[in-house]
Amino acid sequence: MYRRRDTRRERLVAEIGTGLRRYSVDAQHIGHAFAALHGLNATDLQALIAVMDAELIGRPITPGRLGEALNLSSGSVTALIDRLERAGHIRRDRDTTDRRKVFLHYAEQGAALAMEFFRPLGRRTDDVMAGFSDEELEVVHRFMTAMTASMGEHRDAVRAARDEPARRANG
Repeated sequence: MYRRRDTRRERLVAEIGTGLRRYSVDAQHIGHAFAALHGLNATDLQALIAVMDAELIGRPITPGRLGEALNLSSGSVTALIDRLERAGHIRRDRDTTDRRKVFLHYAEQGAALAMEFFRPLGRRTDDVMAGFSDEELEVVHRFMTAMTASMGEHRDAVRAARDEPARRANG
């Protein structure tokens, strides 16, 4: 966590780590502000982000995949989806080829609320990115992709370690 800062690289690595932590904390504060404004809890917000991310890559998320992403039981996911659907944040759509399969989508009302709240942040993000060349953005993208994968692997390891005592006790 705390690194020596004797060389330029060591200072840069430490400063990047500090920046990532600050960014994460600020992003959490902004997310919590949106959630509080719209009567959402932290899990609701994580679910909305998962639904949005899945739609952005063109692969809508199913309730089962949402449960896996949030580490929730099927009953908890159903209650979560019901709550978000009633509040107008998401909608369920049946697959046109397999009517048993359900996909979750951001509802227009929920998307409008999110866009209104996050539009100023989007403009700020665009302004920051405009200050970087395409080549620099490629490096940043590669870095963020690797950091996101590393964080996801660590999250999964933490979940597995946390769940292991319960599995042993029930096994």
